[in-house]
Order: sequence, then C-alpha cells, then structure tokens
Amino acid sequence: MQNEDLAADPLSRPDQTAVLTRGVVRLFIDLGLAPLIEFNLANGRRADVAGLDPKGRLVIAEVKSCRADFECDRKWPEYRDYCDRFYFAVDPSFPLELLPADEGLILADAYGAIVKTPATERALAPARRKAVTLRFARQSALRSCYDGY
Repeated sequence: MQNEDLAADPLSRPDQTAVLTRGVVRLFIDLGLAPLIEFNLANGRRADVAGLDPKGRLVIAEVKSCRADFECDRKWPEYRDYCDRFYFAVDPSFPLELLPADEGLILADAYGAIVKTPATERALAPARRKAVTLRFARQSALRSCYDGY
C-alpha cells in the first residue's frame, strides 16, 4: 500500500477488503442473490464475491481496497467469462476515475452497499452456465459441511 493510501485509510488492506466484502455480501442478499465469498473459478482465479440469483444468473464483484490494489491487478478481466454481470466494489472514497467506465460499480462499507453503475449484461453460454453453476453449488455445499466440524 502506498503512503497516500495509508494516510487516507486507517485500516490495513486486508481489513479494508473484509469491510467491503461484508457490505457487498449484504447487498447481494438484499438483491436476492445467494453470495459466495472467494469463489474458485475453473481458470484458477478466485472471485472475491460471487452471487447466484433465482433465475440462475451469476454475478461477480471484485473488491478493491485501495488504489494500489487496483493498479497491481491485471487478472480481473478473466472473471468476466464466468458471470453474467461483473462489478468492481470499492469504498466511496476510492478514486473512481481509475476504474473502467464499461464495468459495473458498487460502493460499499461495512454496513451495506449500493449499485452506483449497473453492470453490462453478458449472458453466459448454456454449457458455461451449467459448469459454473455446478461449481458454485459444490463449493457452497462443501463449505457448509465444514461449519462446526
């Protein structure tokens, strides 16, 4: 994290990521999505938050805790092949001009979040949708087995 990021944000980067993730999860639930944190994709990447809606559409939110977090990340375009809608999720003080204008934007904090810019709808091919949905279901089920064990 750069010095100006530390001055502007008293939380460490992992703490800030956890705060923003919590807000995104709450938003996803409010929107009727079933959220899954750290969803492992078939390409080896891990999405910060994924959500599955009642119609089977998949949404991914990539949480960016600070400017340096965004500037060093070149993998985020690889997530778009695994969702119908893609968002960046940032703190309201994040320098929004850094983010691509053609992607969705969520402003988040520890208590919730809002969709500032709707995401572009990119419908998954049926075979990809089935594969991603099955992966989502299996990861969710496996995690639930480990709760309390």
